[in-house]
Amino acid sequence: MPLPARILRREVLPFLASFAALVLGALALDGLLHILDLLWVGRWLGIPGVLAIIGSTVYSLRKRRLIQRGHPARLLRWHEVLAWSGSLLVLVHAGVHFNAILGWLAVAAMLINVGSGLTGKFILDRSRRRLEEARQRMRERGLTEAELEDRLYWDSLTFDVVKQWRLVHFPITLAFAVLATAHIVAIFLFWGWK
Repeated sequence: MPLPARILRREVLPFLASFAALVLGALALDGLLHILDLLWVGRWLGIPGVLAIIGSTVYSLRKRRLIQRGHPARLLRWHEVLAWSGSLLVLVHAGVHFNAILGWLAVAAMLINVGSGLTGKFILDRSRRRLEEARQRMRERGLTEAELEDRLYWDSLTFDVVKQWRLVHFPITLAFAVLATAHIVAIFLFWGWK
């Protein structure tokens, strides 16, 4: 299979499928709530959605050694599932009303954050896989470990740079957190408590 087709099948399509599943799932769930005349449920889905997203940060806390418990690979999978599920619920929540500009800014930041996370995931997986494939090919040719390290120096350096994608993902996450918090505070301030 030619390289462009393989890249499309292994990296681009799974990325687009993950993002499309999120958007289509939110539209389907929102549509179902409309059909069943359960719009009030959508108004409250923001709460479990935000809680799931907050729960997904355990991976980040573990990665930065702010907590010691949990296996990083397992926490990463939970991070992906909770962030995706929480984003789905927040998207359904956002679909209920169109009058809150702050809420929509938070949703836009959340979608950019999800896109950033998925991009990092697929780029990092691809870089790791290519580095390991190159290492395996060189081992099969009988190169020593010292020769391997010498020949793969620039590839390893590139992989280390790719791993720094989190430097982009973190500010996007922070922007989403600030906008979501402002939206939540505004809801409490302007809620009809009477």
